[in-house]
Amino acid sequence: MEDIETLKALVKKLNAQATQLKMDLHDLSEELPVNWDRIPDVAAKTFAAYKALAEARAKLVGA
Repeated sequence: MEDIETLKALVKKLNAQATQLKMDLHDLSEELPVNWDRIPDVAAKTFAAYKALAEARAKLVGA
C-alpha cells in the first residue's frame, strides 16, 4: 500500500495537471471557432486527468 505522504503528493500533482487542462479547455472555448478541431483531444485529456484525480483522492480517503 502506498503511504499517505506519497498519495498526498500524487493528489497535489494530479490536481495541478487537471487544473491546467481545465484552463486549456476554457481558453480553447473562448477562441472558438479557431482551433475547434482540438476540442475532442483537449476534452479527453481533461476527462482523463479528472478521473485520475478522483481515483487518487479515493485512495487517499481509504488510506
